[in-house]
Amino acid sequence: MPDPTGGFVALLGLKFDEVSGDRVVIRWQVRPELHQPFGIQHGGVYCSVVETAASVGAAVWLADRGTVVGVSNQTDFLRAVRDGELTAVGTPIHRGRSQQLWQVEITDGDERLVARGQVRLQNLAPAA
Repeated sequence: MPDPTGGFVALLGLKFDEVSGDRVVIRWQVRPELHQPFGIQHGGVYCSVVETAASVGAAVWLADRGTVVGVSNQTDFLRAVRDGELTAVGTPIHRGRSQQLWQVEITDGDERLVARGQVRLQNLAPAA
């Protein structure tokens, strides 16, 4: 699996605390450059973190049997956050031959649920 810590992930400031085919834990700091115009965490950041947690976990689980691509991301925003550290925990709901479904819950420093989402991923066979 390619290194998931560069590029867009680095731009968002995501830190991986745990990575396995059964669980992915990501932390990041809410900061002004990640705010939307009203001064709260941009919903696109939540969607990106949900996609990242699910994709990394799914790829680790599939391993050398192929690669994964997200085909659906549904994320709900539950609580406005202006600052502090957020934690995302991704776990699989279903892992099949052709698809996987992962759920991700994002909590604040007081362990309040601030967003949740799920990603459906397609398992792709290795290129010949």
